[in-house]
Amino acid sequence: MKRLSPSILLGLLLSSSIFLLSCERDSYEKGEGSYSLLQADFACLTVDSEKRGVSFMTDEGEHYLLSNPTKASWIETADTVYRTYLYYNKVEDGRAYVKSIGILPTLIPHDVKDFKRQPQDPVGMESSWLTRDGKYINMGLLLKNGRDDNGKEGIHSLALALDEVRQNSDHTKTAYYRLLHDQGESPQYYTNRRYVCILLPTEERPDSVCLTVKTYDGVVVRKFKL
Repeated sequence: MKRLSPSILLGLLLSSSIFLLSCERDSYEKGEGSYSLLQADFACLTVDSEKRGVSFMTDEGEHYLLSNPTKASWIETADTVYRTYLYYNKVEDGRAYVKSIGILPTLIPHDVKDFKRQPQDPVGMESSWLTRDGKYINMGLLLKNGRDDNGKEGIHSLALALDEVRQNSDHTKTAYYRLLHDQGESPQYYTNRRYVCILLPTEERPDSVCLTVKTYDGVVVRKFKL
């Protein structure tokens, strides 16, 4: 399969956390069982020198220490921060117990000149919003997919092109982003919801962002004031 450069590859396998929640749905809805107090959030996970997740800050600005420091196969770098989604229970004294955790794919805008190819296969655009701290734009995408003869789902390629930074008449600056998507060889039998986020620049930060996404219903443009 041809790949974008730079790119993020999304393996569209159902995550264990989603499967786990569906298995526990009856007890969860009744307020019983180990998942009765379960919460879900997007967050920034702090990793220590032993490559363990030790604390997290939710997009709502709530900070928790982990009562069960967590390891995961995708935690490859020590002493850093990862963008994640978590299912957790609050416990006392500002602590939380993580039931399940996954990495949240993060797109970084690159100059459009960096891309040899600029595929724009359509996606579904379910939602998009700016985080409270203004560091990220979260997106809920609907991706068409299917399984091959071996039962494996296809792989999509996503990247974010920066087309230009435009000076406005009021002396503010707007960055124009465009989502690149390569459907690859993935069949389009059914739809999977996947969340990704955009890391916004801290240096030479624009005053607003204009995001363009090609969807099955046409081109969608979302604007965000930073």
